[in-house]
Amino acid sequence: MAAPAPTSHATGFPTEGRCSYFVEKKKRFCKMVVAAGRRFCGEHAGAAEEENSRKRILCPLDPKHTVYEDQLAKHLKKCNSREKPKPDFFIQDINAGLKDETEIPEQLVPFSSLSEEQLENLIKKLRKASEGLNSTLEDHIMSHPALHDALNDPKNGDCAVKHLKQQASILGNIEKLKLLGPRRCFVEFGAGKGKLSHWVDIALKDAENVHFLLVEKVTTRFKVDGKHRKKNSVFERLQIDIQHLCLNRIPVLREGRLPVVGIGKHLCGVATDLALRCLVETYAASFEEKNEEPLAKRLKNDRTEKESYASAKEGNEKIVPETQTPVAGIVIALCCHHRCDWRHYVGKEYFQALGLGAVEFYYFQRMSSWATCGMRTSLEASGVTTKGKDGQNDDDDNNSEHEGGGDRLADGRDSPGTLSVEEKKKIGHLCKLLVDQGRLQYLQQKGFRPALCHYTDPSVSLENVLLTAVPVQLSAQETAR
Repeated sequence: MAAPAPTSHATGFPTEGRCSYFVEKKKRFCKMVVAAGRRFCGEHAGAAEEENSRKRILCPLDPKHTVYEDQLAKHLKKCNSREKPKPDFFIQDINAGLKDETEIPEQLVPFSSLSEEQLENLIKKLRKASEGLNSTLEDHIMSHPALHDALNDPKNGDCAVKHLKQQASILGNIEKLKLLGPRRCFVEFGAGKGKLSHWVDIALKDAENVHFLLVEKVTTRFKVDGKHRKKNSVFERLQIDIQHLCLNRIPVLREGRLPVVGIGKHLCGVATDLALRCLVETYAASFEEKNEEPLAKRLKNDRTEKESYASAKEGNEKIVPETQTPVAGIVIALCCHHRCDWRHYVGKEYFQALGLGAVEFYYFQRMSSWATCGMRTSLEASGVTTKGKDGQNDDDDNNSEHEGGGDRLADGRDSPGTLSVEEKKKIGHLCKLLVDQGRLQYLQQKGFRPALCHYTDPSVSLENVLLTAVPVQLSAQETAR
């Protein structure tokens, strides 16, 4: 550890009441508050001669911070980096999918090392696999009265307005699918600060028996869910990776039997696949097993249901029997396809039916970042650099933070031959579409009616595709009405 630098006019002076240790890497003094009569904070006291009687060592749980050696045992009991007891709803890799070592090559040539010929062959495979796919998605750009005041608040800057527009459109699409109602549980995956759930709660007003589960794997500052104190709705935050989340072990779902609506805004790459498997495999499958009835009771229910349908058809009544489903619907704004993973991807069967596998998937996901290369080019021209983020979600993301930034080849080229920016964008969008098509087929096989649409304008967010899905039987009931 470097010794504290002497103060001078060249470096300035530490702020009064703050640590006097000069952080060489940041070219400034430490900003931590010090105790009365001390010059250095606890982190840097070991570097000062006046504190050399006590030695500070790196924390064995997290070397990013230090601790007094004589207080190590006490510190390990309360260190934020210690392994915490796993909650009941934690089951290791329950939503990870099957891992087949033979599917994934031991060594993949890095994208940057591909030759022009190899890349051209990949693009040919992509175009062949994409033949017949509808690359023109419908626009479902909507709004909702719940966000009217916020959208027209002059105090909100451009960034805040963009997020509000996206949340308003997602909320409008949720209402259009008739998923906005009482007696259900909204599970927000990659919840971040919980703003999407916040607006759903505002839109529901005094709806009864509404529960919100906010799933986020990291601790989050400035959460909004703590501000809700309505009697009819309950907010519960689950700090867990979606990969290990078992919804049917959560008391409100195990005991309350509430239908689940899965929602998410900018759910990055692999997190979308984990969330889909969490909903339609892990949760829905266990729900169906528990709901098995004796044969006589099922036959009686079937006869009653047929009679009700017959009456409705004859016009004697306009009642269609409700079918309770464990997952009432899914509304997720997709994001960051370049962060997908073959093991966790739910559309493997779709890819394999097209003669594609883990190798093609890896390169297609890398090329998907080309869909936003126009954004990167304009930012570079203006001197702004893009930077990706880890994590499942962040409510305060800028457009650039959710864009892949385009992979470059070994010789510095962004693409083979003389592909223009527009051509690259089309290839990137085809990659995204192909990955999403596998998700649609997966949901269809699980008994859902899925769809893709543009939920916001590209000027608001380049990641403007919304994945929606409702159970087929509910769709049939709505058509009958």
